[in-house]
Amino acid sequence: MVLVGAGPGDPGLVTRRGLDRLAEADVVVTDRLVPHELLRQLRPGVRVVDVSKIPRGAFVPQERINQILVEEARAGHRVVRLKGGDPFVFGRGMEEVQACRAAGLPVEVVPGISSAVAVPELAGVPVTHRGLTQGFTVVSAHLPPDDPGSTVDWAGVARAGTTVVLLMAVQTLPAVTAALVAHGMDPATPAASIENGATPTQRVLHGRLDDIAEVAAAERLSPPAITVIGEVAAFARTAAPAPDVTV
Repeated sequence: MVLVGAGPGDPGLVTRRGLDRLAEADVVVTDRLVPHELLRQLRPGVRVVDVSKIPRGAFVPQERINQILVEEARAGHRVVRLKGGDPFVFGRGMEEVQACRAAGLPVEVVPGISSAVAVPELAGVPVTHRGLTQGFTVVSAHLPPDDPGSTVDWAGVARAGTTVVLLMAVQTLPAVTAALVAHGMDPATPAASIENGATPTQRVLHGRLDDIAEVAAAERLSPPAITVIGEVAAFARTAAPAPDVTV
């Protein structure tokens, strides 16, 4: 089995090795956020298995995905597991690797460009910048700060002095931004939310920590979207409205 990161949305951003492995595949097990153009480029006869997870909607359980990978590989097929972004950044990629290795199957991992860095970059936002910030913190915000299942130290995030990159935060953005303010982050800190990054429909919303959630709600921000909080987010105001992508 080969685990391939497809990158952030533009099919031109997948790695050369990722393309090589797709060209060799018999079966491609794919996610919702992979560039569809990559699937259209598969050789005739390749079987595509869609195991998408829809936010707050239909989804294929992770255990079933693991089972599919093992079953297809044991049947002698060359299996490519294609995941958006990088499979080890909130992609459950390691769970799939472990399941295959536990079944005695060899696994190759092909890293992908992570949307956590690429999407802000394509909106004109550097996650680090000399004189402004010396680091960045990437957080999955699919759970609000008061949820018992959340393991994020939001007080630590607020105090870290780094750029904050929020993934899966469309629904939780009001609670997350309120928590950051409550823990001492300056309410006037620049913020930007980027919807459909690295695609022709990319959209960038501008605001501050204390109002970006209101801006997002008013503009009906929808997934997939990434929110960047920090002084570097102000660069988004001078960026082009959409990236030059390959489709």
